[in-house]
Amino acid sequence: MIALVDCNSFYASCELVFRPYLVGRPVVVLSNNDGCIIAANKEAKALTNIPMFEPVFKIKKQLLEHKVVFFSSNYTLYGEMSQRVINILKTFSDRVEVYSIDESFLDLSDIPEETLESYAHQIKDTILRYTGLPVGVGIAPTKVLSKLANKMAKKRPENNYVCVIRSEADRIEALKWCAVKDVWGIGKKHRERVMNIGVASAYDFSKPPLAWVRKEMTVVGERTWRELNGEVAMDFTTDFKKKKAIGTAKSFGKKLANLDIIEEACSYYVGEVTEVLRAQGSCASALQVYITTNYHSDRDQQYANSITVKLALPTNDTFVLIKEAKKALHLIYKAGYRYKKVGVNLLGIIPEHYVQGNLFELPSTSNNKLAQVVDRLNLKFGKSKVSSALVGTRIKEWELIKEERSPRYTTQWNEMLRIKG
Repeated sequence: MIALVDCNSFYASCELVFRPYLVGRPVVVLSNNDGCIIAANKEAKALTNIPMFEPVFKIKKQLLEHKVVFFSSNYTLYGEMSQRVINILKTFSDRVEVYSIDESFLDLSDIPEETLESYAHQIKDTILRYTGLPVGVGIAPTKVLSKLANKMAKKRPENNYVCVIRSEADRIEALKWCAVKDVWGIGKKHRERVMNIGVASAYDFSKPPLAWVRKEMTVVGERTWRELNGEVAMDFTTDFKKKKAIGTAKSFGKKLANLDIIEEACSYYVGEVTEVLRAQGSCASALQVYITTNYHSDRDQQYANSITVKLALPTNDTFVLIKEAKKALHLIYKAGYRYKKVGVNLLGIIPEHYVQGNLFELPSTSNNKLAQVVDRLNLKFGKSKVSSALVGTRIKEWELIKEERSPRYTTQWNEMLRIKG
């Protein structure tokens, strides 16, 4: 049996852990630069006139009228809280597949079937006790069915956030309850296709012949169909998957025209992605840099461009990559525009021990020890405490707007929660 453990309204719940006085009030979390709502607790979701992903400036009046509490994104906090949940899950199963920041699959094959429901409650209660985060637990023979069980655990009050699909009768009941639009693995186009032939529920979708599903919905649809019918068709993997591309792009806090400041932001982002590259023991063969104005503005002239540079040798050296990124940025930058965003992508990623020299150049190891020291210092004292001087000191002129960001309670000593007696 497979369990899916999913944190409820994860970002908002992380904020409530340290502000229990807000429990019962509508809470939302905003995207980068406080642009739009990306997460909401159930009280905020109940306010139907506050749509998700709507620019905040358009709905700020409604937020204030309904006394909605809003926070800037605090990904450092969310990531650390997520790791705490994962660590707890690993005490309940030797095989945990981390699916996303707030969802994980657990292999419960060794747990007696008659104790699965009580075991699920134990998982849920332990996570709540140790982290303060509420979760739902769905258990079923396959991944797709466990996702469905998790949905039932949360949507049906009588389930108390736990649902186990153990019998054929349970499976049929779950399939009839779930609309086909809510089935994990059925995308928008395929959903429209099956709904056009009268398929309304997951049960309806499980009935057409496999040959039709294979023909009309490719191998992904076939796997979903098999899993809904109780057949394991998706691998359970606990292996860490190395990224095939690593990138970042964040909007500036304000529009920028000054190339020097944009260079500093670009250098900072290169430092971020290169740290991730080294952490997984890889090197990049190519680097992409792109820049864009604010295409939402009807007053500014618009411009966007990108360039991809093939590196002489694959590398994970921050200083080499910053140098190449700056050269690339100079090629695509045009004066006279106010830019909203610069981004970098590391491409052609290979294991670092695969790197070979060529006729004119050998792999350099001169900066490896320096990079390792920098990574250890940043891990111990906080993100980007030590960085290349090319990043500069004007971060406040380009960094994201995060006026409503909560403290990073669990990772920064100077932001720890203080309790006065």
